[in-house]
Amino acid sequence: MKWKIRQEQDGDETPIADVTRAAFAGKAYADGNEDELPAKLRDAGALVLSLVAVAGKKIIGHVALSPAKVGDAKWLTIGPVSVGPDHQGKGIGSALVNHAVAVAQAYGRGGVVLTGDPAFYGRLGFVHSDALTHQGKPSRHLQAIAFDGEATGDVEFHPVFNE
Repeated sequence: MKWKIRQEQDGDETPIADVTRAAFAGKAYADGNEDELPAKLRDAGALVLSLVAVAGKKIIGHVALSPAKVGDAKWLTIGPVSVGPDHQGKGIGSALVNHAVAVAQAYGRGGVVLTGDPAFYGRLGFVHSDALTHQGKPSRHLQAIAFDGEATGDVEFHPVFNE
């Protein structure tokens, strides 16, 4: 199966929600609202980058990039990352994340931060540090790639993540 990555286009909103809903369905770590996050970020003007993986004309994966802060520094956050169940384990999620990180680096921010599986994101260069906290607490799922300096401080995600 051939697939490629491209930026979100008009009309992709529903397929993005569908692939995200399917990717997170039944997962113990899912909050149940992951499929709503891209639309909420888009509506808030906070969707810095929205990339889709497509096979033919079908969207099979998605990654969102939005503003974040680490301490007082401007960073970006990746999430949600979703790949349809029939396409998982084929490198699509890794490619979406790597592409998003490369674009994020061009934005001149301090780095990229996310909450996710350390085994998956660790192999993509994300690092956990107890010096990185969210709401004052460290989490083994909180990880970052620092472009300039270290990932130190409390992480503030865009408010839509708290809705």
